[in-house]
Amino acid sequence: MRGNYDDVNRLCTELSAEHDDWAFVNINMRPYYSEGSKTVAYEIAEQLGWELPDRVIVPIASGSLFTKINKGFREWIELGLVSGREPVMNGAQATGCAPVANAFAAGQDFCQPVKPSTIAKSLSIGNPADGPYVLELARRTGGSVDAVSDDQIRAGIALLAETTGIFTETAGGVTVAVLAELARRGDIDPDERVVLLITGDGLKTLDAVRGSFKAREIDPTVDAFDLAFETVAA
Repeated sequence: MRGNYDDVNRLCTELSAEHDDWAFVNINMRPYYSEGSKTVAYEIAEQLGWELPDRVIVPIASGSLFTKINKGFREWIELGLVSGREPVMNGAQATGCAPVANAFAAGQDFCQPVKPSTIAKSLSIGNPADGPYVLELARRTGGSVDAVSDDQIRAGIALLAETTGIFTETAGGVTVAVLAELARRGDIDPDERVVLLITGDGLKTLDAVRGSFKAREIDPTVDAFDLAFETVAA
């Protein structure tokens, strides 16, 4: 349908109310999404040798991933499977859709809805359901919610590709750019172990970095590929 995430969510909510045997999966089945999201925290701890990171930077759309990752860390701490304190939680948004970052900067406990206008389409939720919980969690853990421009997002995509070989979509560019902003402000200690959530592949959002690479069209043959590859290598 024509519109953004907020328009889709609104229509689906209305339709599920109009039809007795219809359900809006994004809301009605939210516990499954929540329980699935928190397992990201389990994987982070496992991959760090059963240790907790000092800080986690998470892209914010609805805000659910941000809060549920923290839930996963807290549950394992409570069960004694890992030791230490819950990580500092930093949220990342684009300035073109930053209701949570705006509320954080203003010291508010609620988010004023906005109309998204950013290249970070996967984060373009102008009225985030979990926004108030994100604000509470960021403040409680000593973190923040920051927003970065589209140019900073593109720079973040390039930086990640150049330093790690990972090509991320725009949401990943947001988290990398926020990390750079936190480092610039001196919010991160050099000895901290920081985890970035890179939540999508760059092939999803090629238009965001159009002009930074060259594309070639070839016939579906090995010879055509080899010729194009040799041209690039030369």
